[in-house]
Order: sequence, then structure tokens, then C-alpha cells
Amino acid sequence: MATAALRSIRERFHDAEIVAVQRPYVAEVLSGLNLTDRSLLHDPRGTDLKRRGGRFVQTLRQERFDLVLLFPNSFRSAWLAWRSRARRRVGFDRDGRGILLTGRLRPKSKSIPNPVIDEYLRLAEHLGGANLSRRMELATTDDDEQRLDRFWAGRDARLPIDGVVCLNPGGAFGSAKHWPMSLFAALARRIADEMGKTVLVLCGPAEKAEAQQIVQEADRPNVVSLADVPLSVGLTKAAIRRADLLVTTDSGPRHFAPPFGVPVVTLFGPTHIAWSETFYDKAVHLQLKMECGPCQQRVCPVGHHRCMRDLGSDRVFAAVNSLLERDSVRVSDRERSGSEAA
Repeated sequence: MATAALRSIRERFHDAEIVAVQRPYVAEVLSGLNLTDRSLLHDPRGTDLKRRGGRFVQTLRQERFDLVLLFPNSFRSAWLAWRSRARRRVGFDRDGRGILLTGRLRPKSKSIPNPVIDEYLRLAEHLGGANLSRRMELATTDDDEQRLDRFWAGRDARLPIDGVVCLNPGGAFGSAKHWPMSLFAALARRIADEMGKTVLVLCGPAEKAEAQQIVQEADRPNVVSLADVPLSVGLTKAAIRRADLLVTTDSGPRHFAPPFGVPVVTLFGPTHIAWSETFYDKAVHLQLKMECGPCQQRVCPVGHHRCMRDLGSDRVFAAVNSLLERDSVRVSDRERSGSEAA
């Protein structure tokens, strides 16, 4: 969601060298784009001492940064910016970190949900960024695409891969965001049986068992997962880029669909839709109205987790079917217009 603001900043500081300070596990998100020139990897709990503690601070100081722009709202990020000795340090003044910043933006109320993508654009605007747009960007590399080709080459040659629906069951936020595996499996069966599409279950390293469970319970030859191959963010990006549609929990890979123009159905439980709204016209958000939510809690505080358990697979399948039909009409209309113009 930061890429829209990064594009504005890239255009504003077109002659500058822009360095991304990132955690290793998300560094691949920006691969293939020209929004930054290089990266410094920060891993405060990792084994590489160069990426943590005082040695990483020393690396930051050697860069002699003119400006540090803080997208995270954590105190740690502001502390690192201050210790880097950068002349300008811009970010949101919250949680007591304002004293560490030279450019302070007043955050909006925590009690009123507002889109994070718009908050990022406020940072770009503060620095004089123009052409502000909510359009997110992503790209895949040749290596990403080759990894996906090798994955499909290792499957049954009879498996159709020209019509794939991706399922993303993960959610690092916590168990409250998870949709039951049995419902994912039921959805996969219907997509495979009634639509004749191949279903690809995505996963991160911590979600392999869940992906394998969905495939096992679905029990269809055209329902497969990435669980048995080396995983990467780039591979996930490539899989979503080529997909007809993505069904996902409210987690990171959900935001890979809009930049690639892929329709997406997002299953919301404990989180408020407005916080992560991206204003994408090929998106359908599904969320049950609950007296106890959205609670924004990582684990269901009342124990029943009905916000996700009661969201039936039939309703999700109907959304998938409707969104695919709608996107098919759009594509046909666009092709027809192009033909008439020619």
C-alpha cells in the first residue's frame, strides 16, 4: 500500500538516491520496480549481526542520509531514524515519538478507521509530492516467473493452468483473521467441479500445513498448493499475477491483486475494512455484521470466532462467480471497443 506514495516521492526527488530500509522477509515486494535504488536489510532478531543493533546503526550513519521518511508508525523506526543522524526525519507524531522527528504530521484519530493508503499519501504530500494517486504498483522478475513455470512443469501435464483461482488462507496478524480450512476446502471443490478451474493454494513458510490440509480435504486433482516447493514473495506475486481471481483473508498478499488487475474477494473478520481499503473496482469485501466486531483483536476475545466461522463457502463462491462474470464482461467490452476503434 506504500507504493502509491513511493511513486509520488520518486517523481518529487527524481535526482535523489532513494534507499529502502526493509525487513528481509518483505524485501522482495519492491523487486522489479524503480521506486527505490537499493535496499538496506534490517533484522533486529536475526543472526546476521550486520543487520541488527549497533552495527546496523553504524551502517545508517555511514549513509549520511539527508532525509528519512517513516512509513511504519513504530517507536523503533523513529528511534533508528534519530540514531542515523539524518538531518530530516519525517513521520507521524504518535506514541511519544514526536521528539525524535523534525517533520511531524498529526495522525488521524485511532478510533475512526481511515485508509492506510491515504495516510501514506499524506506523507508524500508533506514532502511536496504531486500527482498523488491511490494506484498501487508491483512487478515480477524473470526469476519469479521462472520459479512459477518450474512449479507448473512439476505438476500433472493434464492440469489446466490457463484458468487458475488462487486461495490465500494465511494471516500473520493472528488466528482471528483465519477462515476455517474446511470452508476453504469446500470452496476449492466447488470452483474445481463447477467452474472447471485449477485452484492453487498459496502459503508462506508458516502456513504449509494449512495449505496441505486444504488440498487433502478438497480431494480434487485440480486443487494443488505451493507447500512442496521453495517459497518466496516473488513466487506468490507471479502466481497472483497470472491468476483469474484471488480469494484471500485480510493479509498481505491480498494487496498483490490490484496492481496486476486481478479480481479479488477478501474475507474480513475482526478487522475493519476501512483501515486497509484500496478503492479497487475489481474487489469484493465480505464481512458479517456482528455485535462484537470488528474487534481488531488477534485472537477472538469471546472464543466463538463466528465472524469467520459463520461466513459460509456458498456465499464466497457466489462472490467468486459474480466477480469473474463481471470481469469477463469488462474484458469483452474492452476488446470490442478496441476492435471498433481499429
